[in-house]
Amino acid sequence: MVLEATMICIDNSEWMRNGDYSPSRFQAQADAVNLVCGIKTGANPENTVGVLTMAGKGVRVLATPTSDLGKILTCTHGLEIGGEINIAAAVQVAQLALKHRQNKNQQQRIVVFAGSPVKDDKKALEIIGKKLKKNSVALDIVDFGGEDEKSEKLEALVAAVDNRNTSHVVHVPSGPDALSDVLLSTPILIEQGEAGAAAEGAAAGIGGSSGFEFGVNPNIDPELALALRMSMEEERARQEAAEARRAEEEAAKQGKEEEQPSKSEDVAMTESGDVEMVDENALLMQALSMSMADAEMSEATGVDQDLALALQMSMKEGAGGVSSSSSEAADVTKVMDDQSFLSSILESLPGVDPNDPSVKEFLASLSKQSDKDEQDRSNDQGK
Repeated sequence: MVLEATMICIDNSEWMRNGDYSPSRFQAQADAVNLVCGIKTGANPENTVGVLTMAGKGVRVLATPTSDLGKILTCTHGLEIGGEINIAAAVQVAQLALKHRQNKNQQQRIVVFAGSPVKDDKKALEIIGKKLKKNSVALDIVDFGGEDEKSEKLEALVAAVDNRNTSHVVHVPSGPDALSDVLLSTPILIEQGEAGAAAEGAAAGIGGSSGFEFGVNPNIDPELALALRMSMEEERARQEAAEARRAEEEAAKQGKEEEQPSKSEDVAMTESGDVEMVDENALLMQALSMSMADAEMSEATGVDQDLALALQMSMKEGAGGVSSSSSEAADVTKVMDDQSFLSSILESLPGVDPNDPSVKEFLASLSKQSDKDEQDRSNDQGK
């Protein structure tokens, strides 16, 4: 951005009462001056603008170059209208004001609004123009309410000042368009790369099509721009928090729906486990009852039952664990015939007396049964 100090020369002559520019020449000029001041100060924070009048009782400096836009706009209100403009004197006073600028790094520029006839001689204006060029001062002229003779003089002045196309003259004829709107598309405002900022009104600092965020130039009204930006950020944060809360609620709802089937499955598994437990309890009760029945039968049969069981086990062990029914029967017969073997088995059993009459009677019955079984097998083989 260009670092620049600018002096604006305002035409406050009697000709500014004309109404060929809406609402009047003077009011149209005032709007255009506000626009130029706003754009110049908005282009760079260190830019400064000053204002002077060219008619009335003489050239009068209203404000020396300053960056306070409010001060510049205030001094342009309530100006007296009268007399004729003196461009030559106004340009020289403006150059003197720029010479005393505080920041010497600022480039110097003079903007002249000429809405009335120019009485100065053409050659005198050219001499002044060459002096401006020598001191590196650029000059822009806004010619409105134009006359052929005035336009010629103004063009000669700009030609004498111009250095590498840094100075311009703009002729604005009367018409429906406002003077400030016409200046938006002229090199006076867009030369410094401020075409986007030119769409705003300098006095209000707000324009819907300005190209700035929220339509506010932060250089002109930084507090409003900051407030709008903070409001937008708070709204964005609120919407993000609402979206996050909604997502959490949906996730929790979905988790509950998935948890319900798992609970029913757990209930089913519990019920099946109860059934299995009931079945096991029933089997256990049945086994206990059977055990109790066996115990009762054992008590009823007394020693005979225990003796019979011991004999059968001993005979199986003595027979070598043969599994077939025929070999077992043959072994039992052989054992029963061997009285000495039986006596040794009975003696080895705890609590059994081989000489007990009941034991002897039991052995005799076993011997008879063995003989009967052997006879039956012989009969079966003969058949």
